[in-house]
Parts: sequence; structure tokens; C-alpha cells
Amino acid sequence: MRKPGAPVQRAPALKSHARNAMKIRHAASAAALAVALVFGGPTLASPGSDLLDRIAVDFVRMTLEAGEREPGYVDAYYGPREWQDSAKLAPRPVSVLRKEADRLQMLLAKVPDKDLTADQRRRKLFMRGQLKAAQTRLAMIAGDKFSFEDEAEGLFGVRPVLKPLKRYDPILARLDKIVPGKGDLAARVDAFQNRYVIPTDKVDAVMKAGIAACKAKTEEHLKLPTGERFDLEFVTKKPWSGYNWYKGDAKSLIQINTDLPIYISRALDLGCHEGYPGHHVLNALLEQKLTKEKGWVEFSVYPLYSPQSFIAEGSANFGIELAFPGKSKTAFEQERLYPLAGLDPKTAQAFDALQQAKAALSSSGNTVAALYLSGRMTKEQAVQALMKYSLYSRGGAEKRVSFIETYRSYVINYNIGQDMVRAHVLRAGKTDDARWKAMERLLSEPTTPADLAR
Repeated sequence: MRKPGAPVQRAPALKSHARNAMKIRHAASAAALAVALVFGGPTLASPGSDLLDRIAVDFVRMTLEAGEREPGYVDAYYGPREWQDSAKLAPRPVSVLRKEADRLQMLLAKVPDKDLTADQRRRKLFMRGQLKAAQTRLAMIAGDKFSFEDEAEGLFGVRPVLKPLKRYDPILARLDKIVPGKGDLAARVDAFQNRYVIPTDKVDAVMKAGIAACKAKTEEHLKLPTGERFDLEFVTKKPWSGYNWYKGDAKSLIQINTDLPIYISRALDLGCHEGYPGHHVLNALLEQKLTKEKGWVEFSVYPLYSPQSFIAEGSANFGIELAFPGKSKTAFEQERLYPLAGLDPKTAQAFDALQQAKAALSSSGNTVAALYLSGRMTKEQAVQALMKYSLYSRGGAEKRVSFIETYRSYVINYNIGQDMVRAHVLRAGKTDDARWKAMERLLSEPTTPADLAR
């Protein structure tokens, strides 16, 4: 995974909530001009694009206020500081924000496609999905209940197909034959994987080497924004294993959670997923190509519960495979990372074989999440199911349940998102060049889940 940017200086307090509300409602021309002045994008081009600019400004302000009503709602923001100050000073009630989301959705529907370029029509479709997600999430904050499938579709634009857990039994049977030892499969997998834990005193060096390799692979194919960089931190007591906090101006904070043992395979996984060509690159390209060059202010705010996350997580997961296709990932680990971690490089192939086999179980967590969130599984039953069908250790399963409790249907973004991004990119051609160009377009354009299915 990937909090708003660095703390900002507050503007002088407004004298009344009414005055603040008046500032929120921009006229169309004022909105477009503000966008152009702040981000350097184009000024008025047509009535249709002018109205999109107006909706975009109101969407950003609504999202920032929703972020004051639900911690974690806003994943990143790098727009005008006064908009964030205004949201913190006088956020509207959730009931009012729901009406605002409905208003913006209806206003967006009235923007005639004939007045828009092909690029602007894609912008309109992207905003429609973001607004649908806002309508859904604000309803959830207000107490409305949704099925797992309805929630996922409303938030992320994709309706998941959930397989019964028994459908994964044949995969477990195959794994049972390749994992050494006898007895409980999950316990055997845990014991086997523990041979590949990066020693605590070597985690920093191994992770930095992994991220550097991911960046080098990405730079062979993509031109990154000038001055882009990240800071790396190690943290504890988080429900996730890694997170990219995008700060704007092509800078990120990448945090790695050390609550649980970190396997050698995670160095490149997290390096690509959180960094290159994953979340860091996605956000940096969107900022450069859309917010700054086009003045599309809606991209200056990232609501976590939105189709944008489906694209982000799917592309970040597939980015590992794109940067290190075939056996190249294991080869790099064997040559560079195993020695750095003090592990036996001769055993790298065996560990990779297990990871590849386990990948077929990834969507089982969607089913467990749906059953647990609907009350059809107790917490302990969910832990046991994740141990059996996702082959987590008990600690890993408990951490995953914590993630499910926090992020709910967000879990679909990793596996379904990865599958859809993979299919989309591979359709672009068989060469590395064709596939990286497809990935670059996906990362730097207003891509929606529907675009992946075309």
C-alpha cells in the first residue's frame, strides 16, 4: 500500500462557517483560473472543459472535508494549502457531503461529450468513478451497509467473483506434495519459509539494494520526473507490510513494517510495489502529466477508497513481474540479495518454486474477507481459514485479519487488480518495449478499471 502531505501552516481562522462555505463554491471561470494559476495547466478551453474544472475543484474540497470525517480517507494531497486549511477549519457534516457528492455526480452527467476532446472524455469517466466511490464511502461512514460485492463495486469499480474456499483444495493438494515434511501444510510452509527470513541487522541493506534494483529496471524504460526521490523508514504496529506516503513534488515516504519476519523475496516485491514502477512512480507521473501539465486538479488528491486504488495496487503488483520477468527475479535475488542477507543462494530456486505455487491461492483471501465481514465467520475462523487457504503463519493470518478489519473490500485490488493490469499490458505486445509503453500510459493517464477490460 501507499497520508496526506507534510503538515501545513494554517490560514487565519474564518469568522463563520457560512463564509467558509462560500469559499468552497467557486464559479466555473474562477475555478479554471485557480487551477491554471496553481498548477500551470491550461486556462478556459470550452464550456465542457470549464465545467469539468469547476467539478474537479469542488471534488477536491469535498474529499479533503471527508478526510476530516474519516481518518485515512485521504491517502495523499499536494494541492493548494488553503484548501486543506479550509477543510480542517470547517468540514461539512457527512450528511451534507453526501448531498455534495450527489450534486457533483449529477452535474458531471450534464457535461456533454460533444464539447470534450477524447482526452477530456476519459477525464470525465475517471471523475465519475471517483464520485461513485465517494457516494459509496460516505454512505458507509453514515452507517449504510453493503454486501462485500456491492461495496467493492461501489468503491473500486469492479465487482469481484468470489470462489468457494473448497475450490482451492486442489491447489493445496499440489502444494502438499512439494513442501518438505509431514503434517499440517501451513505449519510446514511456515517452517520452510523461516529459512528465508532476512536477519534484522541486514534488513536495511537488503531493502535498499532491492529498491535500487527496481529503480534501475524502471529507468531503463520510463523517464522519471526530475528530482524524484523517496525516504525509507522502518515502522511497527501497522496492519500492512509496506506503505507509500506520497508527499507531492515527486517525493515519497516508503515505510516497511517489521512486526513480522521479512522474507528475502519481499525486498524486490516491496521495492517494485511501493517504489518503482509502483506507487511512487504512479503518483509522480500523475502529478507531472495530469496535475501540472494539464491542470487537472482532481489528481492532486487521492481518496484511498476509489477506483484509483484498484489501478494503483494492480499496477504495483504487476510491476514486480514487469521489472523482473520470468526467472530474472530469482536470479537477481540469488546473485545479489541472498549473499547480502547471509542466506544460502543455492536454495533460492526452491523458495521461488514455493512462492509461485502459493500465488494461485491469492484470491482465497477475498472469500475469507467477505465471509468475515458479513458475520458468517468469527475472527478465529477467519484466522484459521487464512492459515489453511492462504498458508499464512498464525501471526501473519492475525495481521491479515487486522488489515481486513481496517480496509475491508480493499483486498480485491491486489489480486483482481494485478490480473486485470497484467492482461491489459500483455495485450500491448510481446516485446518489453511495447509492454512498458502500455504500463507508462496506464500510470500517467486517467485510467479506469473499465479501460483495463477493453
